[in-house]
This record gives sequence, C-alpha cells and structure tokens, in this order.
Amino acid sequence: MEIGIIGLPKSGKTTVFNALTKGKVEVGAYAKGEPNIGVAKVPDPRLDGLEGIFHPKRKIPAEVRYIDVGALPKGGLGGELLTHLGKADALLHVVRAFEDERVPHIEGSIDPERDIAMLDLELAFSDLSVLENRLQRIEASLKAAKPHEREDFTKEQALLARIKDSLGNEVPIREQGLTEEETKAISSYQFLSAKSLLLVFNIGEDRLPEASSLEEEWRSRYRRPQLEVAALCGKLEMELAQLDDAEAQDFRSDMGLEELALNRMIRLSYELLGLLSFFTVVSDEVKAWTINRDTTVVKAAGKVHSDMERGFIRAEVIGYEDLVKCSSIAEGRKRGVLHVEGKSYIVKDGDVITFLFNI
Repeated sequence: MEIGIIGLPKSGKTTVFNALTKGKVEVGAYAKGEPNIGVAKVPDPRLDGLEGIFHPKRKIPAEVRYIDVGALPKGGLGGELLTHLGKADALLHVVRAFEDERVPHIEGSIDPERDIAMLDLELAFSDLSVLENRLQRIEASLKAAKPHEREDFTKEQALLARIKDSLGNEVPIREQGLTEEETKAISSYQFLSAKSLLLVFNIGEDRLPEASSLEEEWRSRYRRPQLEVAALCGKLEMELAQLDDAEAQDFRSDMGLEELALNRMIRLSYELLGLLSFFTVVSDEVKAWTINRDTTVVKAAGKVHSDMERGFIRAEVIGYEDLVKCSSIAEGRKRGVLHVEGKSYIVKDGDVITFLFNI
C-alpha cells in the first residue's frame, strides 16, 4: 500500500510523515522533485501469535509506503509531483488545525474548511487538465478512426465528458457514483480526485482533551464516499515516534492517548481501501500479505509469486483463530478446520494459506 501525503504549506505534512515512519526528516526541508519516502511496518498481533506456533527464523509484517511530496503549489500540479501522487493508492491530506504564531499560516488565519476546499480545487484542476487533453486526443482520433474503433472512442468520450462536467461542478470523481466498469476504465489515468482520501486534522497539544469530540464533529461534516477523518497532534506524535516503544507507551498512557498514530492511520487506511491481510508460513518464514477484499485465492497466490498464480493447483487454508486453537497445521487438518480450496475461493482476513502449484 502506498499513500501520498499532501497539504498546504505550514500544515505539518512532514511532521506527520515523521510520526508515521519514525523518520527524522528536517521539517520544511523538502526539495522540489525529491519527495520524502518512508516505510512503516503494519502492526499485527497475529504475526506474534504465528511466531509462537511456528518459531520461524524470520517474521515479516506487511508494509505501508508513505510519500511526502511537499506543499502543493497553487496553479496546478505537474511533472514529478503529479507522477508521485498518481501512483499512490490513497491520499492523506494533512489539514492545519493548530495555532502557532511562530508558524504563520499562508492565508493569515486558521480555517480548516477553507484549506480543504483549496486543496480539493487543486486536485480537481489537475484532473480537468488530464481530461481535457485526453478528450482532445479522442476528438482527433475519431476523425481517422475505422468503423469498429469508433464505438470504443465514442464510449470513452461520453464517460470522460460526464466526469468533466461533474468535476466542473466541484464533485470529486470519488463522489460521482461511477460503476465498477467505469472505475476500471479510467484507472490508467490515475485521477487524483478519484483516490480514497484520509483527512488528518493536525491539532495542537492544547486541544488533545477535545480530540475525540473534534474528530466526531469533522467526521460528521465531511461524511463522503471513500473519505475518512482523523485528528492527531503531529508534533507530539513525531516526538513520541523517536522514543523506544516502552517509553513512548508510558508517555502515551500519561496523556490519555490510547492508540499509536501509526497504528490508527494504517487501520483507517485499510478500512478506507477495503484491504485485508493473509499469512504464509514457508521456509522458516512467517509473512503477512495485503490484498483487496473479494480477492480470489489464485490472485492471492500471485501476490506471493507469479509462478504460484500461473501454476496454481489448490490451496490449504486455515483461519488464524482456528490455528491458534489447534496449535499446529497438522492438528487443524485432524480436526477438520483446515480446508482445501480451488481457484474461486475468496480469501478472508486472517487466513493462513499454503499454496500448492506446479510449473
């Protein structure tokens, strides 16, 4: 999973990036064209449980890649910035909600609603530019198209024109109610306003006692398709990320913070994108894998290795909870909770899978 971190200048993007990746990037040190890139391990206590059963030499969690592209410029996106964001699975928009006279807001005041609207507009402008260019190319292609080609061009033209009209009316692509077929048809364009969005309100430490109520208020206000809301204090979370786990937990408990910012952002991202985890145990290695919900077991095999998908025969599957109760694969087979599945089986969260294949 890859998440692009965006926001207006002085919103705390790099601070949040450091908090999520345990990074030590100098705040405000972003160089144009060179984003900050960090990887966070996905916390999953089930990996610890599997480690206790199999005692592998290696335990490998799933990973989230965060890309801090710097402050988005006014007047449109392009070049390297657009390339980095286009590849992301989702966007994390850091919204400034903290007061600090030493860090003046570029607009002169703290107004989260205004800032969200400003950035939404920049994303829409970027998508409109891509749409207009493609529509012009389709128009030119139609003039020379053969009869059997015209239908595809005309169908694409109608879809893109409809999307463009809605964008012009300030409706992001993610909120336009596209069908699964239409979403697939435009996926190659990597439209920014089509991506799932996590709004992260960056509050000051003085507002931590009201963080939950503020978050609920903002969640109610911005209830939209493919959009989730969270509130955190980026500065505090960045400082805690630099401590060892035990010390950080002590501070967190003293301040009444129940969940690590990293854990929470990953959990919300998984829910937002409709992701789940399955596990494999091979060659003294326990590993977690991230896939979309409704993924077939043969496609999950391809996530591990393309040869497994190509030569897939069957899969032996046992749920994590059943495996814990049985304490071994052999006992799970004996009790009948390990089952053999074919290509059409839909992988469930927590499945422990052994793929059988031949190439």
